[in-house]
Amino acid sequence: MRIYVVAHNCTDSTAERAFAAGAHVLTLNDSIAGKGHALYHGFEHALSAAAEAVLVIDADSTVSENLTSEVAHALASGSKALQARYVVADGNATQRTRLLGLAFLGMNVLRPRGRSRLGLSCGIFGNGFALTADTIRRVPYVANSVVEDVEYHLHLLRAGIRVDFLDSASVLGEMPQQSAGASSQRARWEGGRILLRRQWTGPLLVEVLHGRLRMLEPLLDLLCLPLAWNVILLLTSLVLPLNWLRLYAIIGLLSFVLYVVVAACLDSEPYQSLRALLSVPGYMIWKLAQIPRTRRAARKDASWIRTQRNAETTALEAPLSPADGPGPER
Repeated sequence: MRIYVVAHNCTDSTAERAFAAGAHVLTLNDSIAGKGHALYHGFEHALSAAAEAVLVIDADSTVSENLTSEVAHALASGSKALQARYVVADGNATQRTRLLGLAFLGMNVLRPRGRSRLGLSCGIFGNGFALTADTIRRVPYVANSVVEDVEYHLHLLRAGIRVDFLDSASVLGEMPQQSAGASSQRARWEGGRILLRRQWTGPLLVEVLHGRLRMLEPLLDLLCLPLAWNVILLLTSLVLPLNWLRLYAIIGLLSFVLYVVVAACLDSEPYQSLRALLSVPGYMIWKLAQIPRTRRAARKDASWIRTQRNAETTALEAPLSPADGPGPER
């Protein structure tokens, strides 16, 4: 097994520390921003070194001890692409990360389980996914949008490649604890999906109309609004003087409650996850305030902006001691 670290436009000691730890460092300094560009660069080097498969892990993540062995077993059993459980590492750090942890259990664990049961592709979440060399050669990682993982998954589906869900191993990612980092990350995620919706709805609809019914689920998924916006619309529908709309809103809200309860039960501390719902009203207000930033991220010329790490935020807020050094960037 060979470990590559793509030091993309790094201004800190990432490359030096990775090299000292025994990794193969790929330094990439250019004017092209975005994680997709960095991954393409890393994949090309891995394939040139005769790699049989690649496993992508973000630099600020921790993994379960069985991750590599489970990935190797799944790929040897015939998987062409797979996604491990991707959950929040610091879920109890703040009320925001606790709520995000609950959301990840729903989006990155509960939904992939359901898709797998139905024989559908579980999706790619940008962290903790693996691809065989044949898959990369067949579908090169040419995905340069601000949500390159969602974009690449659509390319895989069009090529007829399903992503399998690896529920037996986990990747735990750091989430921004400060408002600035959370706002940047959320705007990139949601704005990027809006842009993909504009670009992909037409082509996916054409494929469905031509009989490729397996593209219907990704089309519907792409058309869905974020869960918070669905809840806001359902609550608004309750006050409108239309009985059929109120009934629809009640059924929708009850379904949402069931979804959240089941997702919370996937946590080792379900009660703590459910307590995160106390922050939902404040989160709704925050979402409304995010609209301008999300719209900017949805523009065609929007650039990929790296989310500031918690260690970097702490370093900016606290004075450095002589022993402090720069933390790893990526």
